[in-house]
Amino acid sequence: MNNRRKRKITFFTIGFIFLLSGVEYAVILPTIWRYLQTLDAAPYFLGLGLSAFSLSGLLSGPLFGHWSDRTRTTKNIILFANCFEIVGNFMYFMGYSKWLLLSSRFVAGVGTGAGSSIFGFLTRSTAPKNRSTVFAAVMACRQVGLLIGPAFNIFLRLCDFQLGPFVVNKYTAPGVFMCALWLLMQLVVLLMYWDIPPPGIAMEEEGEGEEGRPLVRPHEPTDCYGTLPNSGSSLTAEVKGDLPSPCLPPEQVHSSPIKHFSASREFLKEEVLVLLAAQFITLFNQMALETMVTPLTQRFFNFGELENSIMYCLCGVEVIAGFVFVRWFSRRVEERVVLAVGLILCNISCVWCLIFLANPQGGFPWQLGEFIIGVFLQVLGLPFVAVAQVSLFSKITAEKTQGFSQGIRRSVGGLATILGPLWAGGLTSNLYVMLGVMMGLLALLTIMMAVSYERLVERPTVEHTDSLED
Repeated sequence: MNNRRKRKITFFTIGFIFLLSGVEYAVILPTIWRYLQTLDAAPYFLGLGLSAFSLSGLLSGPLFGHWSDRTRTTKNIILFANCFEIVGNFMYFMGYSKWLLLSSRFVAGVGTGAGSSIFGFLTRSTAPKNRSTVFAAVMACRQVGLLIGPAFNIFLRLCDFQLGPFVVNKYTAPGVFMCALWLLMQLVVLLMYWDIPPPGIAMEEEGEGEEGRPLVRPHEPTDCYGTLPNSGSSLTAEVKGDLPSPCLPPEQVHSSPIKHFSASREFLKEEVLVLLAAQFITLFNQMALETMVTPLTQRFFNFGELENSIMYCLCGVEVIAGFVFVRWFSRRVEERVVLAVGLILCNISCVWCLIFLANPQGGFPWQLGEFIIGVFLQVLGLPFVAVAQVSLFSKITAEKTQGFSQGIRRSVGGLATILGPLWAGGLTSNLYVMLGVMMGLLALLTIMMAVSYERLVERPTVEHTDSLED
């Protein structure tokens, strides 16, 4: 099997992994509160359970990312991370106590840390011009999982039988169901995932002997004897002292990608801080609005489980359509333009919610229409911001430490998913304060992006000079 075919099958497997993560969220979330009530858990255990899942992913993401940077492999990392998903979901199925249930979500959350390694792998395996479309497709897979996940609950809620010493009912069934799916995922990864080399290296390996090799390899320093300077930029780099005089062998150059890594130099750059702020603020606002929606619909529209399920289903369809559009749109414009469009939509949505939802006016049809428009605008902006900031982040951070960098980015997002519900949960009765702070954060992010707009571009490809610094 050639590398091109392996590449397609591997990308399909990655999409399946993200789809499964979406299914897990959609299957567990609707029943976890009632499950906790059967175990005599206090109301705050719901927040603890959801936060525990995000917290462990926040901690494990950079570790798995660093592991993939050092080994340049992801298959073993995914297999190892999936073991936490399997064990965590089985613990959820056992459900002897509220503490075991809480621990199960923490253990399962560790498995989500493999996402940083996967994003690092995608960054190394795709050309910059195609990266937005690939990331949009991967993120859309998770949204498909979120959309089809509730459908599994239709038959899971009918479960009522004994499995050895364990009781399988509508509360425990999601755990054993997800455990079985993650076991299947292990088999899929074993058979259909390859740590394929980047396109440039793959082409080089397929060359015919010495005559098929290029004079200068892609990552070979250009100041060695027998090579010619590529351009004036090489001379500039040498004048600045970035290139040392001795010529090191490639295996020594790439032996430890993290060795010369400087966190302050990498993450305190203006453009990186803007994208990390975009990751945090948009996820914070999204989780806060998701927390607010259910109490709001109950208070003003008397929505039950069926109405809320239909609403989430329609939102899922809109998000998927948004990712498909962004996939097409990002091929025609720069990522910073996509990010700007997303921020404009998010600002309009937040202003709309602040005006019309904080204190709804008019009769039932008017209030419902105002609510639908606000939710539609909020959901519409998410794919633009999500895809643009991930793709841009991969282009302005070093490729050699991409796994660790993506882990930091996902950890920032994990922190937002913890703080967002906590913020909104205590202010559902004071929407002016809640939405006002969200609007202030979005305004700050918009100003930051406007000031740094010129810097939100792909960094020059001179990473081998960083690898050779003293």
